[in-house]
Amino acid sequence: MDRGEVLLRRAGDADALAAANVWLRPFASALPTVRCAPTGDEIRHWFSTVLVPRYETWVAVSANAVIGVMVLNDAELKQLYIDPPWRGRGLGDRFMAVAKQRRPDGLTLWTFQVNISAQRFYQRHGFTAVEHTDGRRNDEREPDVRFVWQPRPRPS
Repeated sequence: MDRGEVLLRRAGDADALAAANVWLRPFASALPTVRCAPTGDEIRHWFSTVLVPRYETWVAVSANAVIGVMVLNDAELKQLYIDPPWRGRGLGDRFMAVAKQRRPDGLTLWTFQVNISAQRFYQRHGFTAVEHTDGRRNDEREPDVRFVWQPRPRPS
């Protein structure tokens, strides 16, 4: 695979550790004020035993290295993280296209209120904020916001 080429594909068991590490790096860099409730080892275990085997997990791969991860669970976009050096190259847009193709009836997701760049990204992709919370229901105890995307009705 050419170094510039990026493949999006379904994750397999062998991708779990690399996907977890991709999740950890952007979380720490994009959300420095948010306490990551689980430890790195707990996140790696969660990816290996829950996310990759049970949910629809996708990875972005370049030169045999995982550089992005997206997780869908029913109509919820549970995770979308891009390794920091790869941000701004359209990978989030590509993941979003896959998510909308896989869930054409609509999607929902949560993001932290302090993550303004994520909120802008989701709004750019047609998501609307529908609920703000004080964070009591998430592990980090961080105020969050729920977004919903509904496809436009097709003309009859």
